[in-house]
Amino acid sequence: MHPDFRIFTEPQQGATYDDQLAVAQAAETLGFDAFFRSDHYVAMGEGDGLPGPTDSWVTLAGLARETSSIRLGTLVTSATFRWPGLLAIQVAQVDQMSGGRVELGLGTGWFEAEHRAYGVPFPAKRFGPFAEQLEIITGLWGTPSGQTYSFDGEHYQLADSPALPKPVRDIPIIIGGSGARRTPALAARYATEYNANFCSVEDAAANFGRIRAACQEAGRDPGSIVMSLAHTTAVGRDDAEYRRRAEASGRDPEELRAQGLSGTVSEVVDKLGRYREAGAGRFYFQVLDLADLDHLELLAREVVTQL
Repeated sequence: MHPDFRIFTEPQQGATYDDQLAVAQAAETLGFDAFFRSDHYVAMGEGDGLPGPTDSWVTLAGLARETSSIRLGTLVTSATFRWPGLLAIQVAQVDQMSGGRVELGLGTGWFEAEHRAYGVPFPAKRFGPFAEQLEIITGLWGTPSGQTYSFDGEHYQLADSPALPKPVRDIPIIIGGSGARRTPALAARYATEYNANFCSVEDAAANFGRIRAACQEAGRDPGSIVMSLAHTTAVGRDDAEYRRRAEASGRDPEELRAQGLSGTVSEVVDKLGRYREAGAGRFYFQVLDLADLDHLELLAREVVTQL
């Protein structure tokens, strides 16, 4: 399978809409398959996050009108932030605005501090609401026009929803996580793509194996789900350039080299090859310095072309 390559950003660390627009348009011009962003409202680590957070779906709506071919999505939208019926409307609308280029990564939510910071409830148990959101969102989108959708769950109840608007086409659903049982079962049922993030080659292979097994158990062809990997990326033509990029991203060069898709061009090409052997067919380059558009060009011209 021919791999595809995507740019993945963390704007809560400090990025304006225009910063993200510049990255998305550069990624499109350079031939990357997609521009993805996180769904967070508070900076992590030592950064101040200035000038402040941008909402993921407001941002993607803007990008939908200012790009033309690149796919757009989230890794991942937090189920704690939005009611599922309203999220279904938002994502379908952005999909229409983009001409059918949207993908939805959805997760349970995990960062309690950002919930406290903006007055968002943070339930102790989040997997149940997450599972119901998947059923509701896909149910709303899949309801034939002219019919209504109802749902009576433990966490959400919908009565006679018109289930509108509809997306342009079936929106791909991305599910991640390293859970041994519940996550693979949900991925087998709902996901177009399973994403293993920030893990070793060995852990990625194990995660992919669990997803394939869950698909087989559910009677689904394991080859019908895309296996992807997201990892922090800093690449240089030589060691000095790599170290400069790692430090500009706020990361220790040695730690990042050991754990991420980071290092010199030849090192990163080798790492990508090992993840491909483990089963990854799609890669998300998590780039943290959004001002460094030359980094994107290096990835496109000297890393991706070798694969």
